This record gives sequence, C-alpha cells and structure tokens, in this order.
Amino acid sequence: MGERVLVTLDGTVADANVPSLYADDIGALRGDGVFETILVRGGTATALEFHLARLRRSAQALELPEPGLSRWRAAVELAVKEWGSEEEGMLRLIYTRGRDSEFDAPKSSLAPEDPQPTAYVLVSPVPARVATARAEGVKVMSLARGISVDLAQAAPWQLLGAKTLSYATNMAALRFARRMGAEDVIFHSTEHKVLEGPRSTVVIARGKQLITVPAKSGVLPGVTQRALFNVAEKAGWECKYQTLFTADLFDCDSIWLLSSITLAARVNQLDGIRLSAPDNAQEIIDMVDLGIERPGTIGDW
Repeated sequence: MGERVLVTLDGTVADANVPSLYADDIGALRGDGVFETILVRGGTATALEFHLARLRRSAQALELPEPGLSRWRAAVELAVKEWGSEEEGMLRLIYTRGRDSEFDAPKSSLAPEDPQPTAYVLVSPVPARVATARAEGVKVMSLARGISVDLAQAAPWQLLGAKTLSYATNMAALRFARRMGAEDVIFHSTEHKVLEGPRSTVVIARGKQLITVPAKSGVLPGVTQRALFNVAEKAGWECKYQTLFTADLFDCDSIWLLSSITLAARVNQLDGIRLSAPDNAQEIIDMVDLGIERPGTIGDW
C-alpha cells in the first residue's frame, strides 16, 4: 500500500504524486462536478452500490453525462486492490464536467464532438481525526444555514440534494466551529428545523427509535444512515424520516453524525452542553458497522 492510489476510468493506475488535472478543469474553476467518498475496509469498498447510485443521481441533477457505472466499478476494484487490505482507506470518486477550454473550442476533426468529463478514483489514508471521533464522539455547534426547508423543492437548481464539489461553505462552517472550540456542525434552517452536518447525516435516538430528516428538506440522502436503518429495522428498532426542530436535539437519548468515513460519531457536546452516552450507544455503533458491510438493497436510489 502506498500513500495514495490514483486510477482513471480507462483502467490506468497513475502516479498520484504527479499532477494530472488540467488547470482549466471546470471542477477546479467552478466546483462544477460531483463526488462520493467511500470507506475501504478489509480490502472492500463498503456500500459501493449505494454510493454509485447516489453518484448517478447527483450527476443527473447537474446534467452531467451518464456516469457509466460499470467503468466506475472496475476502477474502484482496481484502486482497492492497489491499496490493499491492511489499513482503512478513504476512496473518492471524482466526476467533473471537464475542461473549460473544450466548451469554447471550434468543432473540427481534431476536437471531440462533445467536451469530455474528468473522472477518476483516488484512495488516501483515513484522516487521524476519524479514530478520535469514533471512540470519543465530537463537540458540535448548531449553525444557521440561512435557507428555508422549502428551498430544495422551490429551487431545484440549488442542487441541495446532490453531492457536488461546491463545498466551500461547508468547509467554512467547520473552520468557524473550530475557532469556537467545537469540532463539527449541525445546520438548521430559517425555521429552526434540523438539516444535516457539513459532511454527515444527523440521526437522533429515542429509546428503540431512530429518527432522521427526510430528503425533501434539502439534505443529502445518507448512505451510512440508510445502511444503519436497514440493520436496525431487522433488530426491532423503529426507523423514521420526519421533521426535527433544534429543540428535539435536546429531547432525545443521543445524537449521531453518520458519514461514510467516520461512520458513527456520537455528539458528546452540543452548543456547550455536555451529552452523556446512553446505554445503547455501543449497539448503535455496532449496527452501523454491520450496516456498511451488509447495506441491503438499493431500492429507489
């Protein structure tokens, strides 16, 4: 296993330390592209089909060319093989609209008929923060996202349910939280309804009940959350999609930030208030681990 592994969709293993992205790639210039992040564990890309389905949905929202999922599967398989099975890895699928210059280039026999998208798979080490978040949980602050929950349906061009490369606002929120002494963020709407984290899905537990926000509120459908619900329902838990207000975060047994790399991070402090771990915390963590290994069927993804 090397430091990083880079594979293109034509099956080429490239040198990840050599520049390979054109300076005028629209993904870099404008964030016009989509991505997925997948945990590599034990030589397997976990919940791969869920991620590929979401990649396709995001690409459709941006009107990108059909991704061609068989080529992505082959590239992922090769990247995982190159990475190995000894350590966890963070695998990214990157898919952008391509080079800006190709959109303005005159059509000729030397130029392609249509601009060619940029597509590649990159595997990197899992960030050091992940182990701490899994073991100890995270300090979180709630922040206004400045939008209504109705925006996603009223303005679909906002792409609120797509996983796009336009992540500057999310990263700014995380930097602000760190300056304030927190480690992560839960966004809320102008109506004080819970939305999501900058890189996670919010799930609360009440007794044997798990609740998360419906996608119609403009949140990204969570792969790890979906995998958890599949396992939890079989274990006798009631799993619900419903509107949550910020007040509900203080009226539950536990709050979880679920994501593809960290998996399950319990919120141990919210807006300066300490939150103790419930008796069933380990059960929830174990169900998440089992869920990504056996994510179930894709259904309507």
